Amino acid sequence: MNWNALGEIVAMASPPGQTGQNTMPLWAQLFPFLLVFVAFYVALIRPQQKKAKEHEALLKTLRPGDKVITSGGILGIVVGVKEKSVSIRSAETKLEVLKSAVTEIIERNSGGSES
Repeated sequence: MNWNALGEIVAMASPPGQTGQNTMPLWAQLFPFLLVFVAFYVALIRPQQKKAKEHEALLKTLRPGDKVITSGGILGIVVGVKEKSVSIRSAETKLEVLKSAVTEIIERNSGGSES
């Protein structure tokens, strides 16, 4: 380390007994951080929580006969609903996927359950 630079930094410091400068109160120093946290909550966290609640409600109302899209892009008709999975018929294929993979219900089953 350069000792000359260290000496200059120490020389710039104010003497210990000098109280000419007023320091800001703690709440005024923390206010910008609080403001940034509130902005992040409003802009990022809250909308994500709202979207998760809507997705959970969508999964609870899932029933046989609904046309759905999965996160993998599979388009199909719900054949059966279990606690954690859903059976989907797509063309000639029957798939069983996790309920959480269902991203959207395109069309609701208009009548009773379809077999």
